[in-house]
Amino acid sequence: MMKRIAMVGLMLTGLSVPITASNYKVEPCERICGKWRSEKKNCIVQVYRDDDDYKAKLLWFDDSDDPSRPMETRVDYKNPDKSLRSRKVIGMNVVEDLEYKPKTDSWENGIIYDAQTGKKWNSSAQILPDGAMKVTGYWHFKFIGRSMNFYRVQ
Repeated sequence: MMKRIAMVGLMLTGLSVPITASNYKVEPCERICGKWRSEKKNCIVQVYRDDDDYKAKLLWFDDSDDPSRPMETRVDYKNPDKSLRSRKVIGMNVVEDLEYKPKTDSWENGIIYDAQTGKKWNSSAQILPDGAMKVTGYWHFKFIGRSMNFYRVQ
C-alpha cells in the first residue's frame, strides 16, 4: 500500500513540473508562432497555426496619423470586396495560407493583405539567424518584392 501511495505521489509531482523554455522544445514549423513587432515599431501581429497553414492577425498599429480615428474604430474601407469594408482592421488576418517548407526552413505560398491600399500580394517568411522574422511581399517574383523584419514580443 505504501508503494502505491509513493508511486502516486511521484506521478503527481512529475505532472506539476512547469513547462519552461528550457524543458519545452518547439518544432521547427512552430517557431514562427507568437507575437511580432515590426522593425519600424508601427504594428504588432500575432502569427498562429490554423490546421496546416499559418496566419497573422493585426493586434496593434500606430494610429498617430489621425488621432480623431483611434485604431479600434478603423475599418477596412479600401477592401475591393464591398461586404468586407465595414470589418475592423484590428483582429483581421493580414497574412494567410503560409505553408512550412522543411527543405528551405521557410514559410511559403502565403497571401499578405495591405489594408491601407486594399491589395493582396504573395508572401513568404523566414526566421533569420538573429531571431528576427523576415516577411516578404511580392507579385509573382520575390526578387521584385519588399521585405520587412519583425522582432518577437514577449
